[in-house]
Amino acid sequence: MSCYVSHLECSFTGKRFEMDGVRTVSESGKPLLVRYDLERMGSEVSREDIESSSEPGFWRYSSLLPVEREEHRISLGEVMTPLVPIEHSASVLGAEPGRIIVKDESRLPTGSFKARGLALAVSMAKQLGLVHLAVPTNGNAGSALAAYASRAGIRATVLCPDNTPEINLQETMAQGADTHLVNGLIGECGRIISDGSAEVGWFSVSTLREPYRIEGKKTMGIELAEQMGWKLPDVIFYPTGGGTGIIGMWKAFAELRELGWIDCELPRMVAVQSTGCAPMVKAWELGEEFAEYWENAETVASGIRVPAALGDFLILRAVKESGGFAVAVSDDDTLEIQREIGVRDGLLLCPEGAATAAACKNAIELGLISTSDNVVLFNTATGLKYPMPRVTSRVDKDEVDYGLFQP
Repeated sequence: MSCYVSHLECSFTGKRFEMDGVRTVSESGKPLLVRYDLERMGSEVSREDIESSSEPGFWRYSSLLPVEREEHRISLGEVMTPLVPIEHSASVLGAEPGRIIVKDESRLPTGSFKARGLALAVSMAKQLGLVHLAVPTNGNAGSALAAYASRAGIRATVLCPDNTPEINLQETMAQGADTHLVNGLIGECGRIISDGSAEVGWFSVSTLREPYRIEGKKTMGIELAEQMGWKLPDVIFYPTGGGTGIIGMWKAFAELRELGWIDCELPRMVAVQSTGCAPMVKAWELGEEFAEYWENAETVASGIRVPAALGDFLILRAVKESGGFAVAVSDDDTLEIQREIGVRDGLLLCPEGAATAAACKNAIELGLISTSDNVVLFNTATGLKYPMPRVTSRVDKDEVDYGLFQP
C-alpha cells in the first residue's frame, strides 16, 4: 500500500512540518493538517480503484489516509454507513418528498461516527509506537477510543464530565479504558489530560490536538461522494461540537476536487448547535473569525455540549467558504423532531442527529434553504445510547382490556 503524505501544515499559518514523529499542534497552538502529494496519487490511483476495493468500510480510502502499513490499520469491521431517506417525515420538515436523506453513522463500531476518527488516531499511535492514549469526552469518543485501543493493545484513559450519559461510561469501561468522572465540562477534562501528560506519560488524542482524527472524519465526505455517484448534495446539516466532522468533510471535498474525482458544486455546510451551547452560531452571527467560550453549556445533545473548540476558525471558514450558515435549535424542538421521525419513519436518531433535522425544518421555514434542495442530515450515533420514553401501559393477563389496543 502506497502512502502519499507529503507533509503536515499549520491550519492557521500554513507553516510546513515534516511527518517525522509524534506531533500535536503547531507552534502557534493551532491544529496540524495532513497534506498529500495529490498529483502523484492522481496518476496512480483512480476512482475505479476505490470502487473495486474489497474493503467494506472507510479503510477502502487508504490511499487518502496517512497510515503507511496495512498491519498498523486497526479495524473492528467497519461498514459503509447507509443513506436512509426519511420519506414520511419530509412533510414535517416542510421539504418535498425524496429530498431529505439521513447518513446513519450509528452502524459503525461502538455505534457512532467517533469510530472513524479514533480508528485513525489509534492506528497512527500504533505506527508511531505510542503505548498510552488519553481523551476527554462527552461520551462516544471515549467508547471508540476504548474499543480501538484495546484492539491495538494500547492502554487508554478516558475522562468524562460527571453528567455524561451512564451508558457511555459503562460502554467505555467495558471495552477496557480506565474511565473517570470529572466535576466539570469537557474543557476541564482536557485540561487535566494536558497538564498531566508529562507526569503520567499519556498522549492526548483530544479533538484536533493531534493531526489524525480529522483524517478519519474526512472519510464521511469521501464515502458520501462515492455513494452518490461522485456527486454531492446541495446542503449538509452537521451537528457541531469540536467540529472535526465538518472540517474533515470540507478538507475531503477539496482533495477530491483537486484529484478530479468530483466536478460538481460543493454543498453548503451548515453547523448545527444547541441554544444551550452555541459558540459557533454566535461567532457566525457576529462575523467573527474565532468563537468565545460559552458559559454554562447545557443540552440534551451531549455530543455538541462543547463550549470551546480548538478548530473554531476552521469550522467557521468551512461554513463561509461553502456559502452555508450556523444555526442553533432548542432541546424541545430537537426532542419533538426525534419523536416524529421515530414514529413516522422508524429511524431512532440520537439527539445530535435529531438537532440537524430540527435545524433543517427551521431553515426551510426561514427560507435559508429551498424545499427542493437535496439535503443530507448526519445522524452521528445510535439513539439507543440516550434516554428514551418509558413504557407504562400494562396488560392484565387474567382480565385483558382490549380497549387498550384500539387506535
